Amino acid sequence: MDKLFMLSVLGLFIAVYGVAGNMAYDNMGMLGELESLDMEEENDVDLFEIPSLTSERGNKVLVNVESFGAVGDGVSDNTQAFLKAWETVCSTPKSVLLVPPGGRYLVNAARFEGPCQSNLVIQIDGTLVAPDEPKQWDPKFSRAWLDFSKLNGVLFQGNGVIDGSGSKWWAASCKKDKSNPCKGAPSAFTIDSSQAIKIKGITIQNSQQMHFVISRSHSVRVYGVQVTAPGDSPNTDGIHITQSTDVILQDCKIGTGDDCVSIVNGSSNIKMKRIFCGPGHGISIGSLGKDNSKAVVTSVVLDTAYLRETTNGLRIKTWQGGSGYVRGVRFQDVKMEDVSNPIIIDQFYCDSPTTCQNQTSAVNITQVVFRNISGTTKSEKAMKFACSDTVPCSNIILSNINLEKKDGTVETYCHSAQGIGYGTIHPSADCLKFQDKDYILMDQTEPTSQHIVHTEL
Repeated sequence: MDKLFMLSVLGLFIAVYGVAGNMAYDNMGMLGELESLDMEEENDVDLFEIPSLTSERGNKVLVNVESFGAVGDGVSDNTQAFLKAWETVCSTPKSVLLVPPGGRYLVNAARFEGPCQSNLVIQIDGTLVAPDEPKQWDPKFSRAWLDFSKLNGVLFQGNGVIDGSGSKWWAASCKKDKSNPCKGAPSAFTIDSSQAIKIKGITIQNSQQMHFVISRSHSVRVYGVQVTAPGDSPNTDGIHITQSTDVILQDCKIGTGDDCVSIVNGSSNIKMKRIFCGPGHGISIGSLGKDNSKAVVTSVVLDTAYLRETTNGLRIKTWQGGSGYVRGVRFQDVKMEDVSNPIIIDQFYCDSPTTCQNQTSAVNITQVVFRNISGTTKSEKAMKFACSDTVPCSNIILSNINLEKKDGTVETYCHSAQGIGYGTIHPSADCLKFQDKDYILMDQTEPTSQHIVHTEL
């Protein structure tokens, strides 16, 4: 969003309202704030190479899990060996915990807790494997498998794999079989109550439920992480961000049975760049407001993404009865291929086996920008803004939208949604309304230049 775009949008607000007024300047402030959320690039991150770790000049203390009795045969229980190795590495400055390549290390649910000594590196080059039998899972760890907490300045990196062995968990889900009880399952990899964390290059796959959770943390950088699970695996969100601030996801490839990225309550200053998503449920803010709860999400930017054959594209989803707000969101430069519901704001979200009750309160959704969104959709309604009668969606800005359906026409659905379109908007979104106005500008030509709870069981 360059300055010319911002000035042009301001001009449209002035044209619609007669004078700029406070609202126009408030919206300009919002656009400027979103523009200021610049992305770090990967070369800003200091990484370590294994040869330097083992050399005399490496100036690192190498702690190999096999030195503590770990056996990478995929069968032996290595939980205690990993915990002993953790105790050593956490208490040793400038140390590296090494999971060596080639092995498959079976590890039961475990909590790796700090604070630790400075400059800790977790080098995962082998495969960590979870037990595959839900009935044998330790109930003390009902929602987490590998849980890292209270860390500061730790780097996770490597070419290894974190494998949740989730197939039996999926089969026991109520979403697979309605006769099964709806209950939670572990997340594969969790960063909780931590800060200044970097994760580089690791693959996380086949999680029991959510793959990678960032919870109650600040300043987390995720680069080149791959997340994979079958498209029909239930509740297997790729990267789930909750109660966290200043998080960057960059160059990540995610394909699961649920949201590729989900951002929920208490999260702000979330930046995503060059994200590949599919299969999955798209890139989502929410769900928010379940069970009449208050939720706040602010300052979220997605810049450059490719979504393929997902059941949703760019989505904000809230339950009726909630409160709070989603404010200051920009989705930009996104290509879609055969995506259902490419752009969707849904204040009537209801992921429940029973019908949700109509309620008047809602999470307020405002200041949302969709810019340079193009590709193909499976849905006739390529854009859907289903908003509350009492708490309408407001200040939605559409700029250069081009969504086509291979075998038919496309349209936009609006209910209680207020906003403005700029540049080419296809399908037309003239159903958007301004507050107390019927005037809308469309088809203009833009000048060039506690426990982490999954709410969807």
